Amino acid sequence: MSNISILWVDDEIDILKPHILFLEKKGYNVSTCNNGADAVDMCTENNYDILFLDENMPGLSGLQTLTEIKSVRPNLPVVMITKSEEEYIMEEAIGNKIADYLIKPVNPHQILLSLKKNLDNSRLVSEKTTSNYQQEFRKIAMDLAMINSYEEWVDIYKRLVYWELELETITDSGMVEILESQKQEANSLFFKFVKKNYRDWVNTDNGPILSNTLFKKVVLPEVKKSKGTLLVVIDNLRYDQFNILEKTINKYYKKQDEVPYFSILPTATQYARNAIFSGLMPLEMAQKHPEYWKNDTDEGGKNLHEEDFLRAQLDRLRQPLKFSYHKITNLRSGKQLVETFNHLKNNDLTVVVYNFVDMLSHAKTEMEVIKELASDDKAYRSLTNSWFMNSPLLEIIQKAQDLGLKLIITTDHGTINSKFPSKVIGDKNISSNLRYKTGKSLSYEEKEVFAVKNPKEIQLPSIHMTSSFIFAKEDFFFAYPNNYNHFVKYYKNTYQHGGISLEEMIIPCAIFEPK
Repeated sequence: MSNISILWVDDEIDILKPHILFLEKKGYNVSTCNNGADAVDMCTENNYDILFLDENMPGLSGLQTLTEIKSVRPNLPVVMITKSEEEYIMEEAIGNKIADYLIKPVNPHQILLSLKKNLDNSRLVSEKTTSNYQQEFRKIAMDLAMINSYEEWVDIYKRLVYWELELETITDSGMVEILESQKQEANSLFFKFVKKNYRDWVNTDNGPILSNTLFKKVVLPEVKKSKGTLLVVIDNLRYDQFNILEKTINKYYKKQDEVPYFSILPTATQYARNAIFSGLMPLEMAQKHPEYWKNDTDEGGKNLHEEDFLRAQLDRLRQPLKFSYHKITNLRSGKQLVETFNHLKNNDLTVVVYNFVDMLSHAKTEMEVIKELASDDKAYRSLTNSWFMNSPLLEIIQKAQDLGLKLIITTDHGTINSKFPSKVIGDKNISSNLRYKTGKSLSYEEKEVFAVKNPKEIQLPSIHMTSSFIFAKEDFFFAYPNNYNHFVKYYKNTYQHGGISLEEMIIPCAIFEPK
């Protein structure tokens, strides 16, 4: 503690001698002065760790001193101490970004608490977080051994995400590694659970809400009881990323409900997002709307008919809603929607599909600079949040709040940082995705995939009579034997989707009311 230096400024500093002795006994170095002008000089010449500043002093007032010191030492934590409880003084001090605000008379323990809060906060939080996770680690480990329902998997995954976000702020890398190993174990067990239950989920009503039932079961009931609703589908948004964005959304909206749901397989845009808008499984889409559906090996965009699919679903459900659909794939189209958003105020439903996070994950594969910026999940979350804070999407959400619209935010699937190659062989018409493959004569490592020889069993169309599907488990990605080392080096530690993992399959749908 001896390296912590404090400057205490008060025109009655002699009266505070007992407080200063108390702090010195605790190991703090305390310098003092009795006026604002000297305080500014001392802060200019010395690097203090924290400043205690009396508000009511002759000459330079506390607030004036604060302003001058902040111009010299903008990052110095300042604790304002005052006899006055007047609101304008409090607001002025807070506006100048003070670290704490104490009302006289103060006792030594209040001062000590303020020091702990401002200087020792990260260590104390780190120790407490580590201790709490160690206890929770044991609970999660026990729960993983007994899990047998999709509801329990949602609970486990949300707990793992919570601790991932808590532990990212601490300095103990060992705890983060323990969490990573626990996530790996969870994904291994989750893969076995999906492999066992997925056929039942897509062929009966026994399973969770899936992509194809999300609109009918969750979105439509909310739209029908509201005067207007904004549905935002952010492509490729994981639960941890959503939790970060939610902190900003909460400034404008209050969360009413959260309905985690499961992406269908493959956890890829052309399957999962088309399923959301059509209300159909891919096999049904191919059969009922062959004019809209494209298989993996077909030429052209695979998600060009989401608006048509939605219109067909509303017709099928006999819901004559006034709606508009907007797909945002670049900054220009996002800004255009911001400018014209007020024209949509009479819609029952406004749908916005935002593609940024998907572009970010693909850019991480293609561009070295993005690989550096999003080298791990923590950095990936940070980059997503930075985009959101400065994006037209946030402006659209603010406009929606101004219009009093309900807000529903969801995604089509998540993504996982893929680390381990799994060899696969197929003919030249095999699909290109790294987390699932479909085609004829597939050869693969049995233990590393969920293989479906007859795609119709899981409501998927076949490209050929003998086509099958394979889905990668955990954080594996498929690689071809030819040019294997180059391929593995290029795609290792990139964000991919299409397979089976907690991150890809368990995804958020949250309903907000405007504040």
